[in-house]
Amino acid sequence: MTTFDDLPLRDGLRGRSPYGAPQAPVPISLNVNENTHGIPEVVAHDIVGAVAASIIGLNRYPDREFTELRQDFAAYLGHGMRAENIWAANGSNEVLQQILLAFGGPGRTFLGFTPTYSMYPLLAMGTNTRWIGREREKDFELSPEYIARVIAEDAPDVVVLCSPNNPTGTPLTLDTIRAAYEAAPGIVIVDEAYAEFSDQGTPSALELLQGRPRLIVSRTMSKAFAFAGARVGYLAADPAIADALRLVRLPYHLSALTQAAARAALRHSDAMLAVVDDIRAQRDRMSSGLAELGYRPYRSGSNFVFFGGVDDTSALFQHLFERGILIRDVGIDGHMRVTAGTETETSAFLDAMTALRS
Repeated sequence: MTTFDDLPLRDGLRGRSPYGAPQAPVPISLNVNENTHGIPEVVAHDIVGAVAASIIGLNRYPDREFTELRQDFAAYLGHGMRAENIWAANGSNEVLQQILLAFGGPGRTFLGFTPTYSMYPLLAMGTNTRWIGREREKDFELSPEYIARVIAEDAPDVVVLCSPNNPTGTPLTLDTIRAAYEAAPGIVIVDEAYAEFSDQGTPSALELLQGRPRLIVSRTMSKAFAFAGARVGYLAADPAIADALRLVRLPYHLSALTQAAARAALRHSDAMLAVVDDIRAQRDRMSSGLAELGYRPYRSGSNFVFFGGVDDTSALFQHLFERGILIRDVGIDGHMRVTAGTETETSAFLDAMTALRS
């Protein structure tokens, strides 16, 4: 039987594994940081209507510039954003891929601070960009002084800062992001996929965009908007960034159906984000419960909790799986990650963890 290793693959792809998280038909999936609350019914009906209306015109290509969607994203973000500051694609992963296609590539480098989102090195590999993973400081934090020193040492073409960071949940201060930008010779991406889950009053890197043409703030609808299945990601940046990405995007890369669904969801942003406070509360409840059981939860500005003190990650994974609960072993010794679900899901997780200690 032929395998892909028998094919004339690029040398850089040989021996590699594709991205993937365990998928299993369990009652409680808390392993991929989805919004488990789902879409409100009234919003779902409006989205269905918008998508249905767009079907009439499917014989024509969609708006290549997705102008109205960009206007809607700008209005949602605020901070003086306009349509020309916005770019979008099929999930934030495609946004990041397009950035690397434009600003990375052979002979160029892409730097991040590990542990971080496991797709970053895979995106680097796929675009033939050399990945540089530098370790975080104690408790997975990053200080302005440390980040500036590391970036100055490596002089990368592209830097990515995940804030809050996946898988640790660690947020970054604006001072740290400023220091990174000042030290970097090239593009600086702040990946704010989980920004809506940050504690109220936490500033966004959107505040730093003015006067920083090499700074990009990446966002997604997959998490807080409960829109993971729709695959819609976007960024805010200087208009010149969008001009650069037009050079590498595929023609008509956002379908008419995707644009219609996303615009309908944004019309109901208040309703879509109404559960965020509850998710924060369940996240904090998980952290407190894990601490009481003797684990080491780290501070989190996201919709998940990263915790240490696990004697055997495989055994804990199996213990929970047998009880119909799926969490994530992220490959960091003694640590695991769990998504904050509904109150019922959170209770089931904490009950299962308590049973393990009994």
